[in-house]
Amino acid sequence: MKLPKTLYGFLMILTASVPGQSQQYTKYVNTFIGTAPLTDPKILGYKLPEGWRSWAGLTFPGSSLPNAMVQLSPMTEYGSGAGYEYEDDVILGFTHTNKGHWNLCNIPVLPLSNPGGKFGSKFSHQKESAAPGFYQVYLDDYHVNVSLTSTLRAGYHRYEYQNSKDRQILFDLAKANNKISDWRMEQAGDNAVQGFQQTGEKIYFYAVLNTPVQKLEKKEEGAASGYAIVHLADGGKGPVELKIGISFVSTANAKENLEKEIGGKTFENVRAEATCTWETLLASVQVKGGTEKQKQMLYSSLYRSFLWPALRSDVNGAFTDAKKNVAKSDFRYYTEPSLWDTYRNKDVLLGLISPDVTRDVIKSMKDVGDKTGFIPTFFHGDHGSSSIAGAYLRGIKDFDIKGTYEILLKNANTPDGARPYIAEYIQKGYISDPDVPNPHVETKARAGVSKTLEYSYDDYSVAQLAKSLGDTANYRVLMARSGNYKNMFDASTRFMRGRLENGDWIKPFNPQYPYYEYMYREANAWQMSFFAPHDMPGLIALYGGPKGFESKLDSLFTVPWNPSYIARNVETMIGQYCHGNQPDHEAPFAYHFIGKPEKSQKILDHILNNLYGIGDEGLALCGMDDAGEMSAWYVFSALGLYPFSATDPEYIVTVPLFDEVKWKTSSGKMLTIKKPAKGRNLTAIKVNGQQTKGYFVPHSLFTDGGEIEMVTR
Repeated sequence: MKLPKTLYGFLMILTASVPGQSQQYTKYVNTFIGTAPLTDPKILGYKLPEGWRSWAGLTFPGSSLPNAMVQLSPMTEYGSGAGYEYEDDVILGFTHTNKGHWNLCNIPVLPLSNPGGKFGSKFSHQKESAAPGFYQVYLDDYHVNVSLTSTLRAGYHRYEYQNSKDRQILFDLAKANNKISDWRMEQAGDNAVQGFQQTGEKIYFYAVLNTPVQKLEKKEEGAASGYAIVHLADGGKGPVELKIGISFVSTANAKENLEKEIGGKTFENVRAEATCTWETLLASVQVKGGTEKQKQMLYSSLYRSFLWPALRSDVNGAFTDAKKNVAKSDFRYYTEPSLWDTYRNKDVLLGLISPDVTRDVIKSMKDVGDKTGFIPTFFHGDHGSSSIAGAYLRGIKDFDIKGTYEILLKNANTPDGARPYIAEYIQKGYISDPDVPNPHVETKARAGVSKTLEYSYDDYSVAQLAKSLGDTANYRVLMARSGNYKNMFDASTRFMRGRLENGDWIKPFNPQYPYYEYMYREANAWQMSFFAPHDMPGLIALYGGPKGFESKLDSLFTVPWNPSYIARNVETMIGQYCHGNQPDHEAPFAYHFIGKPEKSQKILDHILNNLYGIGDEGLALCGMDDAGEMSAWYVFSALGLYPFSATDPEYIVTVPLFDEVKWKTSSGKMLTIKKPAKGRNLTAIKVNGQQTKGYFVPHSLFTDGGEIEMVTR
């Protein structure tokens, strides 16, 4: 029997509110933003080939606390970016870890009622709701209403079965977004079960039910086609509640995590605490003015910026380290940040609002360095150097900076270590690529242009630590190396261009063609030719000065994209500029360096107003969120301050979307940003009433408080 729509309308209102709980900021958060597909070829730059889904968004709508171990979210397709795709209509389970990068999605659980041989239920968005720390959906095929909330290390499921007979819960432990090599599950008392999933790491769980377990059915335990089903006793009244703790150390720790964080709390208790946690974080930024959609995008983006890196240590301090040994420490152990993406802005945002998390993330990276010899790099470049240097220079200093710096020096100088091809880079001042006839999008090579430019910036970052610590010798060497980006500039074409081992320029050369790893990393020559955030005067000089630079920058945003050039993730084009991926995210701000901020603002406004919260449902993003980098870009740009060089403790000023911004700093002070006029062209900047030169303001405003007034016309 199906319930009437009017009852569902009431249900949605009921589940979307928290009795007695203030929702001043969480009410603006739409956790579904980023889950819908982007299909418009005018935005993408090309027509999607049949069967393709663009790599836009890849976010999850489920429950999580900031930087938590648990992300409890619905699964509609294994092998997809975050497990949930808005256009799907079947839920396969509810998983307990997530990032949005085709991995994790561990410990899938699904309530069943008379399932037959079918696992997975139809659902509709009309019977679905979500908020920070909460998710709800009605499973049409099983007639079960599911509500989810979570703590840092535990999930809380509530299942309202219409039928009190044949109630089951599937643990689909052979499935995740990583390949499962083994799994085990066993009963642990009258109403508890425990077990693990084995991927590249082991994820343990311990779950308690408020209903006795009649039997635990297991099929092909440990096998890729196996699963386990918990059969519940018939005739129970009221919702079935399942509380589950997870751990990356042991089932005993998973149980302790559950008992310490949920224990005897009710579902309403846990959800209210989650709402309060998010309200406190989101209240760090308060705005006046702007449209309702702009507020929704701001707070949804701020929310999305605080889901990764994820906690990995248990309540007792234990964690599994980089050597796969169990260790304990006096800090919270986190996954490494998604550094290639997030060093640009999100790691800075994390440090501004949650400096204690940033400190422990750095300590975690140093722990990896102590165990393996190198600070983790993640994917491409060596941008832990920027994130760590930037945090230190912004005042986060309660960690072993000297020991961390020594490892970063090893990263920067050790052949066959953290930086691929570093020996060639040091010897020649650039990284070459092989001479490949007819290279294509996925040609595997060295991405020598991208690596050279990024290592130059990384050298600059480590140099700033050297300077701060009084290491003059290394400061001079690294600063000299930070100019290596110039060795990739071909004056004849006015592009950053790949070189062969003998120093010759790679031929033929098509600056519009995108590559994943040949010459460039997920980019073309246009998108990498404006990257020198640490030395914009030097970059401008390569183009012959401000006029030549302006002309080339104009072309970046106006030369049409060739729709036949299709490279997944190189999408959402403004001319040749790609906002759907990270490598050129600094470029829209570059006009400031030649005194033309109005040109930057025109592009920034177009991006803010037309490339976020788009598509038929207003839920699509113009590119993969990449652990919050796309979201953090929006937050900073919407508020009028952007960390153009994330290493440096200063911010480039743009015109905010809002009339007034109050930013409660981690030091307890208040930074107020005002834009009295309606104009969008920045003409002057006043700091504490005094007009300032240039377009940057110092980080001291975040530590001491103050006021920025943007004069516009």
